[in-house]
Amino acid sequence: MENQRTVAVYGAGLAGCEAAWQAANAGVRVTLYEMKPQKYTPAHHSPTFAELVCSNSLRSDSLANAVGLLKEELRQMGSIVMEAADATRVPAGSALAVDREKFSAYITEAIRNHPNVTVVEAEADRVEEGQVTVIATGPLTSERMAEYIEKELGGGSLHFFDAAAPIVDAESIDMNVAFFASRYDKGDADYINCPMTEEQYNAFWQALIGAQEAELKDFDREEQKKLKIFEGCMPVEVMAKRGHDTLLFGPLKPVGLIDKRVGKQSYAVVQLRKENREGTMYNLVGFQTHLTFPEQRRVFRMIPGLEQAEFLRYGIMHRNTYLNSPAFLNECYGMKTREGVYFAGQMTGVEGYIESAGSGLVAGLNAARAVLGREKLIFPRTTMLGAMAHYVAFGGVSAFVPMNANFGIIEPLPHRVKGGKAAKNEALSARALAEIARIKEEWK
Repeated sequence: MENQRTVAVYGAGLAGCEAAWQAANAGVRVTLYEMKPQKYTPAHHSPTFAELVCSNSLRSDSLANAVGLLKEELRQMGSIVMEAADATRVPAGSALAVDREKFSAYITEAIRNHPNVTVVEAEADRVEEGQVTVIATGPLTSERMAEYIEKELGGGSLHFFDAAAPIVDAESIDMNVAFFASRYDKGDADYINCPMTEEQYNAFWQALIGAQEAELKDFDREEQKKLKIFEGCMPVEVMAKRGHDTLLFGPLKPVGLIDKRVGKQSYAVVQLRKENREGTMYNLVGFQTHLTFPEQRRVFRMIPGLEQAEFLRYGIMHRNTYLNSPAFLNECYGMKTREGVYFAGQMTGVEGYIESAGSGLVAGLNAARAVLGREKLIFPRTTMLGAMAHYVAFGGVSAFVPMNANFGIIEPLPHRVKGGKAAKNEALSARALAEIARIKEEWK
């Protein structure tokens, strides 16, 4: 049968595109289903693939950082996401940030032009019997597909919410007040920093905690009562309500940011990061929000340097869906109870763009291997790809929650490393990349 010789991938986000790319490069025919442009989620607006919603930053590039290691593992494994990111990067200090439109266009063109990939613009709402499938429909999975997963596959899906940060026009930022710098002068001075005095911070904090939040019109009242916010993408107003000083240890942390014009550290600092290569747009770092648009304009213009800010996009609130994966998936992101069905992306409980791509790579490779009749490829926990897959399959000591890449989930070194945390992390990275090289030699 034809469906026994192909892989179906549902969803053309980062995870789905990575899964399709890996399976196609393994020599398997792939049918990629994407419901855009016929249908959009509340957070998506572009007809292209791999659309970035929450931020244009793919975070640190350092091998002393967990996501930096994950990115290098992906590069070594031939990731289309990393190929596109490296080709469309914009200055962002020691972080890897991309031009969103160029990044998405790069991946779309690569996928559509791959000889082993056929793109079908249609919404998927079920898995065909006997078809090897990767479900990568994302945190905003359509209602029909979510119901199918819940009822037919027994996913036990959960819901939570996160938020996207606003973007402002660079020319509307008052650079007589703001200044360029990176924290501790690490990397280039690519961030715009808006300094606050204690008096300015107090007024801003009071306005923020009293600001009006947008109505979640897409969700019923019972769903709102079950609101769950992942700590890594918490709305800034929710964070502020946890206490007067909470923001000072979060997105408004001033430590390591010195305004050389005055030679001292401010009481609080709001950072803005480039949204595109040209530097015409900047996003407010850590300012994910679901305040109403008028309230965003009123409150965020209280930030020194942003009094006349022109908002090119306001922050939005949207639903995310993820699975109780330890009861559902194995270390290949495959279903434990239904052979040949894989999941990838944030639906599995990996949190972040790069983590989603990593899950797509593992799921795509294993889907291809299932079609080809080859042994499963389980990445060891000494790699970040393997550590994430292990966390998804087995969880932690408490209730399963989404997780970013971090060195806490990777298998510890059997010996102590001198030189502190950075040296230890670099040693973990060196070991991981040696494992990736071995895997490529034996399996690719």
